[in-house]
Amino acid sequence: MCVGRVAVTGVDVAELVAVGFAAGLVSVLVSLASLVSYPALLALGLSPVSANVTNTVSLVFIGAGAAAGSRAELRGTRRIVWRMGLVAAVGGAAGSALLLLAPASTFQAVVPFLIGGASIFLLGQPYLARRRESRGTTEPPWRGPLLWTALFGAAVYAGYFGAAGGILVLAIMTAMFPQWPPHRINAVKNVIAMFSNGAAAIAFAGFGPVHWSFVAPLAVGFFLGGRVGPGIARRLPNNTLRVLAAGCGIAMAVKLAL
Repeated sequence: MCVGRVAVTGVDVAELVAVGFAAGLVSVLVSLASLVSYPALLALGLSPVSANVTNTVSLVFIGAGAAAGSRAELRGTRRIVWRMGLVAAVGGAAGSALLLLAPASTFQAVVPFLIGGASIFLLGQPYLARRRESRGTTEPPWRGPLLWTALFGAAVYAGYFGAAGGILVLAIMTAMFPQWPPHRINAVKNVIAMFSNGAAAIAFAGFGPVHWSFVAPLAVGFFLGGRVGPGIARRLPNNTLRVLAAGCGIAMAVKLAL
């Protein structure tokens, strides 16, 4: 729904495009777009809830840009992406409904543990993979229904609170698809996030305090950053994205816990 306008100047528009571009790059590389864009929206005068929902509506365009820039990595994943995307969309819608019914502050106590745990899990993936190989197995024993349950939970979290939701999805996918190269996991993660954010955005558009004058320039920047990001990620060594995301996630978990 529309809310009372906060005046947006030409300078604000330029800043939002620049912030969106930077956040799009950060999202593709380390899954922390909101760490850049959310404070910028607060600084421009939006309330915390308005900034949260405006940011979520705009985030859809990172996934769209990243999908356009990751066609090589996404080749052959259409079926699993659609299945996971449907689960993520349902979770994102559920999370947005929770946010509209209860403030995100009710969830803040457990957020550092979720983000920190997922980040440590990412760092430990090579060790876990070696243990599976030493036992003569390549597939993780938990790959079945837990994949869908964990993905749904991460999507609910992303729609409700949002911060570092991409790191949770990245950790889940790294565990469930250890045979995939990191760049493919990252590319699929970006598309899955588009589904969960898209479902949440639909709910917020109808019932949340969205500031559309902020959405348009932020979305442009998000799309451009998401489109350019995969090209940069492709040039990084395989494990760099995982270590960067885990390191940033741990830092954010510590900050939120203090």
